[in-house]
Amino acid sequence: METLDHWVSGAAFSGLSTRTAPVYNPAVGTVSREVRLASVADVDTAVQAAKAAFPAWAGASWSKRQGVLFTFRELLNARKLEVAEILTNEHGKVTSDALGEVARGLEVVEFATGIPHLAKGEYSENVSTGVDVYSLLQPLGVVGIISPFNFPAMVPLWFFPIAIAAGNTVILKPSEKDPSAAIWMAKLWKEAGLPDGVFNVVHGDKESVDALLEHPDVASISFVGSTPIAKYIYETAARNGKRVQALGGAKNHMLVLPDADLDLVADSAVNAGFGSAGERCMAIAVIVAVEPVADDLIAKITARVADLTVGDGTRGCDMGPLITKEHRDKVAGYIDIAIADGATVVVDGRGVTADGDAGGFWLGPTLIDRVAVTSDVYLHEIFGPVLSVVRVASYEEGVELINSSRYGNGTAIFTNDGGAARRFQREVQVGMIGINVPIPVPVGYYSFGGWKDSLFGDTKAYGPDAIRFFTRQKAVTSRWLDPSHGGINLGFPQNA
Repeated sequence: METLDHWVSGAAFSGLSTRTAPVYNPAVGTVSREVRLASVADVDTAVQAAKAAFPAWAGASWSKRQGVLFTFRELLNARKLEVAEILTNEHGKVTSDALGEVARGLEVVEFATGIPHLAKGEYSENVSTGVDVYSLLQPLGVVGIISPFNFPAMVPLWFFPIAIAAGNTVILKPSEKDPSAAIWMAKLWKEAGLPDGVFNVVHGDKESVDALLEHPDVASISFVGSTPIAKYIYETAARNGKRVQALGGAKNHMLVLPDADLDLVADSAVNAGFGSAGERCMAIAVIVAVEPVADDLIAKITARVADLTVGDGTRGCDMGPLITKEHRDKVAGYIDIAIADGATVVVDGRGVTADGDAGGFWLGPTLIDRVAVTSDVYLHEIFGPVLSVVRVASYEEGVELINSSRYGNGTAIFTNDGGAARRFQREVQVGMIGINVPIPVPVGYYSFGGWKDSLFGDTKAYGPDAIRFFTRQKAVTSRWLDPSHGGINLGFPQNA
């Protein structure tokens, strides 16, 4: 059976550790390969390679770095079907969803190609007689990225294009559940002309994560995952003197007002609740229905769910399996909790007949009505295809419910009342808001991140926040008494 190696200094690296972990095809339920789990020494090897590559890459001109980014973008766009197939085979998401993931990652690569403009400093002339002041943005050094299983391509692409464009070198620790996309992208970087050692991949579990968090030569950590782990990442890395952005979990609400277009709401709820089998931090988990719309809305959602096909992502199905058997069983357990807590299970995904191998990790779309806000079904991030309905009497009650959540990642309001929408965007305590948009993931030139227990650290992912995160500023106060002469050269000036 194939064993997936690490990637260090532009080549496969087996390391010293003999530990491995299985990588499943979740649509079949069998092991497709194994992945190496790095030791502390293996992580150090990667960090030292990145450290050695840093001076030359940081000293490269903006034009040279920008050229590599452009080439990487063209290669990724031309060969996106290759990586989409990897995502379907290891994560289980259907091909259209996998291609959408790559497309959203490409947005950030395209944003990063504008790095010469984005990382410009400021200049003030003659602040005092003969004295000028200006600022410089310079790279941090070796940066660590720890990414989750649900977006093996997109989430790393949120971070490393900007980190690399700014002159940093990178250690990526992908999820051990679906690690192959990371190696595929590492090879693409090499083909694009990125110098060896600038982009490295180490696989692993907690041992490799802790090694990155504690390594004295790693300047920053970027992380996306569950809230308990995000909090641990933030506290451990910060305690070790690192800059940290740690994006945590979510429990995203969709507030539906009585004037909303219920057909649009039903379509949006199904798409946002069950896409990628609900394994998205931006998935809609709770519909907050302002009465009297709940019954009609539930009927429309139920009709749409009946037409969905669950199965192998390579067969043109609407929704694929969950990532592991353990996770599937955990998500299914919440349906039992809902019943015990007195909720009404309108659609039960545990009995789904899947278009795929019987051993796949299947769980169909599940719709639960009258979920109590004290139930674990409401309080916990389920991270699966379970959509809850909570009924409220007014807009005010709905906003109060959303704001009382420990999470503040994403939310949406569905209404045709512009005044209500404007009021909602001001009053709701959530970092990303959709108005008649169910999954309000910002485009690549804004920044992604929530509030409260959905984000630890001072900066969000990608966009302007990423430029600030992956650089540090110098302020220079300058006085020149004598002009210099550069000689004569009649050739047209060029960047190099």
